Amino acid sequence: MATPLIQMALDSLDFDATVALAEQVADSVDIFEIGTPCIKHNGINLVKELRARFPNHLLLVDLKTMDAGEYEATPFYAAGADICTVLGVSGLATCAGVINAANAHGAEAQIDLINVGDKAACARACAEAGAQIVGVHTGLDAQAAGDTPFDDLAMISDLGLDVRVSVAGGINSSTIQDVVRAGAGIVVVGAAIYGADSPADSARELRELVDAA
Repeated sequence: MATPLIQMALDSLDFDATVALAEQVADSVDIFEIGTPCIKHNGINLVKELRARFPNHLLLVDLKTMDAGEYEATPFYAAGADICTVLGVSGLATCAGVINAANAHGAEAQIDLINVGDKAACARACAEAGAQIVGVHTGLDAQAAGDTPFDDLAMISDLGLDVRVSVAGGINSSTIQDVVRAGAGIVVVGAAIYGADSPADSARELRELVDAA
């Protein structure tokens, strides 16, 4: 199995702070995720800035598209995004629109399973439609209620779909090797890095743990 990619969630609303954090952790992560609040606040110019500064990293724009999939995603792919997200609850037509936009730009579409009822059915349908990544995602509000993504990760991984499986939801140094062993191809880390005293050191530690797993 290929070594899983580490995705760093950039969640600050501050443009300069976001770029500065990316600079600190760039050596240890593979994907920069421009989080939903961050992209809503800063817009497409942040995509262009990160693309220019980090030509060798993947950029994920967490649009969480709910409607007008192709129309909404297209300008972000054109600006340099490698991956855009679309909500599985939006329905197959909207997901297919983002997949079409991704294919038109040689990029990838990620289906976010947050709040999807039948996650297995959604993942199968979107994989058949050509999605490249399925995201198992326990959001911040659900995390606050004590939920974790681990059971859903195991279930989606066991489907054996021809997609990469991404997992997000409070992952830290004590759990990151478990999610790698459970089949995650992309591991999303946010607060465990940006909330650390030294984000660079935390990112380096997580990189070592993933590589060792």
